[in-house]
Amino acid sequence: MVLVYILASTCLVSLISLIGIFTLAIKENLLQKILFGLIGFSAGGLIGGAFLHLLPESLSSSNSTRVFYFLILGIVLFFLLERYFYWRHCHERAECDIHAFTYLNLIGDGFHNFMDGMVIAVSFLISLKLGFVTTLAIILHEIPQEMGDFGVLVYGGFSRQKALTFNFLSALTAMMGAVCGYFLSDWVSGFSSFLLPLTAGGFIYIATSDLIPEIHKERNLRRSTLAFVAFLLGIALMSLAKLLLPE
Repeated sequence: MVLVYILASTCLVSLISLIGIFTLAIKENLLQKILFGLIGFSAGGLIGGAFLHLLPESLSSSNSTRVFYFLILGIVLFFLLERYFYWRHCHERAECDIHAFTYLNLIGDGFHNFMDGMVIAVSFLISLKLGFVTTLAIILHEIPQEMGDFGVLVYGGFSRQKALTFNFLSALTAMMGAVCGYFLSDWVSGFSSFLLPLTAGGFIYIATSDLIPEIHKERNLRRSTLAFVAFLLGIALMSLAKLLLPE
């Protein structure tokens, strides 16, 4: 019965990735106006998620030196991945229709969703109440994050339909994480000590190397200021999620 609750809750969290479907009714020119704000929002969410959620959880259950080695490894790994995607999709072309950071965002989000599934599974194994509370808290911080992720994909060159599809496929890794968390609960702690800082490194790299520089390219003071405010809102919402998530 507990496994049913775990899978149902994780499925609900995965469906949050389809929140971008509401943008299908928005005209293209209006969508482009709000996408820039979503870039800032997503950058703030990634920074907040890495420093307020992933790294503190890693440091609470592992040696601090090892955590930061994995953090650096995550940054290096995502740097190499970006260079590969850029070469694979953009070399020998004047322009690239789809920016490399869209693929990095999908990979990083996949890791993040996988860990969400593991957290949900472990919470339900402790108690049903904790499982439901944890699921609710994750939903609260997944909604703004998935909005930002969708914006990153569209801004990076995906069509809205393609962005929805790939964002949903990335979200399904939460189901894999839930199954792993349920059947491998005794090893979750050790596995998390490696995957959490690695994912944090990826999030920090995407935010600082790709998204924030995109904001700096904007010359219009009003638009850049709104993007900065959205950036702060992304961090603020991750802070709120930190307060809501049970210890």
